[in-house]
Amino acid sequence: MEDILRPIYQERASQPGTLGVILIEKNQKASAFTDTFDAVLLVITNDETNKVYIKHYAYENKKAALHIVSETQLREWIMFGTNRKIFEWLYNGKILFDRNEFMDQLKEEIRDFPFYGRKVKMGLEFAKLIRRYMDGKSFFENKQYLDAYNHVVHSLHHLGRLAVIENGFHPEVTVWNQVKQIEPEIYKLYEELVTSEETLDKRLELLFLASEFLIHSKTEIGAGHLLEVLKEKEYWQFQEILTHPELEIYSVDLGMLIEYLVERKVIKVIEKETKGSGLFHRFYAYTSES
Repeated sequence: MEDILRPIYQERASQPGTLGVILIEKNQKASAFTDTFDAVLLVITNDETNKVYIKHYAYENKKAALHIVSETQLREWIMFGTNRKIFEWLYNGKILFDRNEFMDQLKEEIRDFPFYGRKVKMGLEFAKLIRRYMDGKSFFENKQYLDAYNHVVHSLHHLGRLAVIENGFHPEVTVWNQVKQIEPEIYKLYEELVTSEETLDKRLELLFLASEFLIHSKTEIGAGHLLEVLKEKEYWQFQEILTHPELEIYSVDLGMLIEYLVERKVIKVIEKETKGSGLFHRFYAYTSES
């Protein structure tokens, strides 16, 4: 297979902007890792013209895919976890070309998982967790049990991923295998939700009771990144938080996260008078009491 694909990757390797080339071959037990293709060539480049360029090939009744990805896009996927297959590719792919040991250094960086990267990823997962959990609870209280179930399953995924990151690992595609080893309590919650013979409303009721404590126990580490930024000044308008360079990545989940932390008295609300009678501006501040 490598011989057939050699002309393709050699052409890319000869280009000065190419930083590395990896070959990923399909595993029959996990073909989804390669999107069912028999082989994937991942080319990483410093050319930012196209963040992602994909081309498909056919050979000997098989199929291959060429993925040309900019370094910026790759690091975005690694930071935000928006392309989970990329970790599988980087972990298990065969390095065919490596300019100035770029690939070796990248793989070492991923293995080391610097603390700042972990802190940001935990913040993003926690924000998504709170959004899904609160939405699920709202649906449950309105007896919309199927919608509640959907959100709760997603919230448990985020809780599981948060636990994996907290322990210094990148969440893999098969994240529940990791969670089972790292935090069996979360795994048991998930297992009971999807396999229990109780009625759906009863399963959800029990899960909300059990997960409340688990989520609360993750608040300090999950909100750590946000709170560190809020310590920079005495109080903030919401728009200032939303547009802060380090916090804009939280996007639509930020408002719900702030309100959850207000409820938990981790963040306090400061009201300041407006020109309107009885109307106040709402500001937010980190409270040292938390």
